[in-house]
This record gives sequence, structure tokens and C-alpha cells, in this order.
Amino acid sequence: MRYSFYPGCSMEGAAVPYLKSFEAVADVLYMGLEEIPDWNCCGATVASGVIGDYPAQVLAARNLALAEPKRFDIVVPCSSCYMNLALTNKKFQDDKHFRAMVKEALRAGGLKYRGTLKVRQIVEVLINDVGIDKIRAAVRKPLAGLRVAGYVGCQTPRVFPWQFDDPEQPVFMDRIIEALGATPVKFPMKARCCGSSHSLTKPEITTGSGYNIISCALEDGAQVIVTPCPMCQMNLDAYQGMIKQHHQLKTEMPVLFLTQLMAIAFDLPPAAWALKYNIVSPFEALAPYGVKP
Repeated sequence: MRYSFYPGCSMEGAAVPYLKSFEAVADVLYMGLEEIPDWNCCGATVASGVIGDYPAQVLAARNLALAEPKRFDIVVPCSSCYMNLALTNKKFQDDKHFRAMVKEALRAGGLKYRGTLKVRQIVEVLINDVGIDKIRAAVRKPLAGLRVAGYVGCQTPRVFPWQFDDPEQPVFMDRIIEALGATPVKFPMKARCCGSSHSLTKPEITTGSGYNIISCALEDGAQVIVTPCPMCQMNLDAYQGMIKQHHQLKTEMPVLFLTQLMAIAFDLPPAAWALKYNIVSPFEALAPYGVKP
């Protein structure tokens, strides 16, 4: 299995542990990753809000054009990047007028795109290409007894729901958690919004959303939350101090990327866990599995 890999901006910043753990896990699972050369921002958040939808979509299309010569599916870890690239790709394929406009814009940069690629999110690839059996076979340190809240977030399961399952109560990530030997808790808020980039302009929205999500996970007995979304991870981890301050959250909740938990279960070296980047310490919850600072 070979893929064009689009890391996105967050993986070189706040989501560094996602990048480190994903690359290590992908190597174990024989997922050949070829980073898209000279990739640019997907057009998420600031780009689409400041310069408009069409320029942001052209930014996304440039990445598609750069990847097309390899003819590999594009695998995207970040939920926002996945949404922007996948929806731009679908619109390019379906909308004749949009396709003509994008082709003209790409020509100005010496590029072309024919619309032949598929854009896929990492969890969907893990389920449908790698498969649960292969993930389970890679486990060297089963996380038996660890209760995990699989926080999918609002974007991933709703872009193209038919690629996953129920967009309101998805279970695809729970299946991976089970394959690692851990126990997925019920967690009915697994597909709720974390507040997204409101953390910058209206932090009360983010802290309120985060409080509800973490409280729900705690009520269901979770010891850690895992997510495939950089924005979700940052809002629940980096802003947990503010959540505690404004909403009287009494118990801290570690928030990891799904691939960090996979790296631990695969018994990879600590560098692949990348836990030093997490703000809320996960070491107490993970101590029974030989995870130490």
C-alpha cells in the first residue's frame, strides 16, 4: 500500500505528536507514505475566512495537482485538511464551471489537475485498507483494562458519511481501540464539535464545548480521550486549564492522538509515543502499560 501523504500545517506545529506517532505506526503497518512535494496550506479556517472560498479551494487544488503524478490516494490525518481537500476534489469532479476556473488558476502556476485522485482520512484507511486484523496482529502490549473515549469530532464522519458509518454515533474508531486491547466507552458526544477556532475569538464557546465533552467522557468512566483531529486535541488538551478554571472541572483528562495510543500498543520506542508534547499528563493512566516519563 502506497499513499501520497499530506501532513498539513498543524503537523509541523501543535500536532507534532500526531506526525511522529503516525509515521511510526504507518511504518509498522507497511503503509508507504510519500509526502507531497512543496505542499501548501489546505485553505482551512483563516484562509477561507479571510480570502474567500474560491481562493481557499484553489489552494487545496494545488495540493491535488502536486500529488497527481504519483497516482496514489492521498491520505490526510487532519480532519480540517481532509474536509477541504476532499470537498474541493469532489467539486472539481462534479462542477464543470468550478473545474474550468480551477484549471485556469493552476495553469498560472504551471500546474494541472485532471481529477483522478481520491482523498482519504487516516482512520478510514486504517479500517478499509489496513484492516482491523492487521492492526490487532501488530499489538505487542495489549492495553487491557484501559477505558478510552474515542472522540471522532464533528468533521471527519460528516464529509462523506458513506465512507465511514453513522455520522452521529460513529464506531469505526472504537473498533481500532478494541483491536489495541482497550475498552471503548459509550461516549455519546464522540461526534460533537470542540468549538473549533472559536478558541481564538470566543474562548467561552471552546471551553464550554470542551467541558461538556470531557465531562461526558468522565461520566462514562474514560481514563483517556483519543482523537484523530488536531483541532480537537488542542482544544481539549491545551485549553483544559481554562476549562477547569471556568467550569470547575475537577479531574484532568489526558487527550492523545489515536496514533499515539497505537504506538504504545505496538510497543514502539518512546520517541514514537511523542507523549512529551501532551500538556495534560497521560503517564498516570498509562503507567500499567510500562509508559513512564
